[in-house]
Amino acid sequence: KRADSSLSEMKFCVLVCFLSGLLSVVRGEMYTSLLNVKEAVRVERKLIDYLRTYIDHELDRLEDIKRFYAKVSDLHTELYKGPAVTMANPLVAFTLIKRLHSEWLNVVYSNEALENLQALRFSYEEEEADLPNLEDLQGAAKGLMRLQDVYALQVSSLVRGRFQSVTNGESVDVYMPAVSVQLSGDDCFLVGKVAYEQEDYYHSVQWLEESARLFRGAGEEWSPENEGTLEDALDHLAFSHFKTGNVSYALSLSQELLHHNPMNGRVLQNVKKYEKLLVAAGPPGGTGLTRPSSSFLRTRDTYERLCRTRGSQRRHFANPQLFCDYFTNNNPALILMPAKREVVSLQPYVVLYHDFVTDTEAEDIKSLAQPGLRRSVVAAGEKQATADYRISKSAWLKGSAQSIVGKLDQRISLLTGLNVKHPYGEYLQVVNYGIGGHYEPHFDHATSPSSPVFKLKTGNRVATFMIYLSPVEAGGSTAFIYANFSVPVVEKAAIFWWNLHRNGEGNDDTLHAGCPVLIGDKWVANKWIHEYGQEFQHRCSLNPQE
Repeated sequence: KRADSSLSEMKFCVLVCFLSGLLSVVRGEMYTSLLNVKEAVRVERKLIDYLRTYIDHELDRLEDIKRFYAKVSDLHTELYKGPAVTMANPLVAFTLIKRLHSEWLNVVYSNEALENLQALRFSYEEEEADLPNLEDLQGAAKGLMRLQDVYALQVSSLVRGRFQSVTNGESVDVYMPAVSVQLSGDDCFLVGKVAYEQEDYYHSVQWLEESARLFRGAGEEWSPENEGTLEDALDHLAFSHFKTGNVSYALSLSQELLHHNPMNGRVLQNVKKYEKLLVAAGPPGGTGLTRPSSSFLRTRDTYERLCRTRGSQRRHFANPQLFCDYFTNNNPALILMPAKREVVSLQPYVVLYHDFVTDTEAEDIKSLAQPGLRRSVVAAGEKQATADYRISKSAWLKGSAQSIVGKLDQRISLLTGLNVKHPYGEYLQVVNYGIGGHYEPHFDHATSPSSPVFKLKTGNRVATFMIYLSPVEAGGSTAFIYANFSVPVVEKAAIFWWNLHRNGEGNDDTLHAGCPVLIGDKWVANKWIHEYGQEFQHRCSLNPQE
């Protein structure tokens, strides 16, 4: 029995370790899916209820203390100010001695406040598994900085809850959100601190400047929920300016910091160092703020420009070869219900099919995918790994002929004329983007023989069929970098393009990106179709140049 018990305990420990490991994988990825962010609202509602209970218990405790205070005060006001004979009353003397011996002791050393606080902490810890951790906070902060960069947003406007950029010297609204929230000095401090810890002083300077301004405006007022203070903001900001070459301003901020904390030895040393540097260097100056480079984004300027134009460069009237029509693909099944086709580009060939799915189908697909959502990965040699240049969660859906997934496969096959059954088509991948969710420029087809794309042993990805399952208020366009156009999110539509030339070579013009989502909850479903199985549907060309 003892051996069985030990074995059971070992199995239990293994299970606990497995679940703990699984939990650690799931936590820290809340920021990568807006679905998870929405679920966090439910958790905070529970925390609000716990805090309300704590406040009620504390108010009851304080009422008891106030009652005791009033009782003792009244005795000193009415009874003990009377003639000395009052203390000769043994009942009066007894109650005085009893109060001083036990009642004051019970009030001063009461555990009720601690018990109330412990109850609040216990309730909080019950929800801790569903709370964001440091990686989530850092990911959310990076998402804000990504939106700032891609859409050229002013930090000062973001702090006010506005999405504005500067055009011809004036602030212009990029988007007017229906719901807005202003950021606090502590909010800005945490964003700036994330940049600071990555030695990204371009962003840390801008966010910490706003943090210091807001903390100064609040005066000496302190909030218990804040992590940062004016001194913290000045400390990080001064060093950030020093690292960007603005030594004179770093000195000024350090001197301001010493005004609040004159005995800070480290800052005193910094002041001396900055003064020496200024004497040696001559007139003050700075190298200016420079955005950090990105090893993954060699086409950053084009990418960001296309994201900002939001598809405005699609001009059918300028190119008569681009058109809209009702499309049947010469298939009898589409004669009564032809597809609404919009030819967006000829090179590469990109088509948008409007109203490809219904509202109900889109919701069903999202519901099916939700339990299986995991952090999206990218190819890393022969394996796959998460990366900052793809922020989303995804799930793979298999489907029978009768299921909603199977019906979508049939519809895709009718429109494209391709064999999309597994393994000639990959399972349907459903993706939900996170805070500033994006996918930087990439190819869908494999560009290396060791790519995981070839694991199906059905060749390369010849085509992509992507379905927009939700509307997006701002951002989230699909940008084709070398082809120089972008397609905004069109709810319930699907976009299709060929990844390979007829000769089987990759089409470089299909380099594309998912622009960061500025406002909205972006859901898409991807169907990648492979070369094998298409021998009679999409024939190869005898022309090696085609």
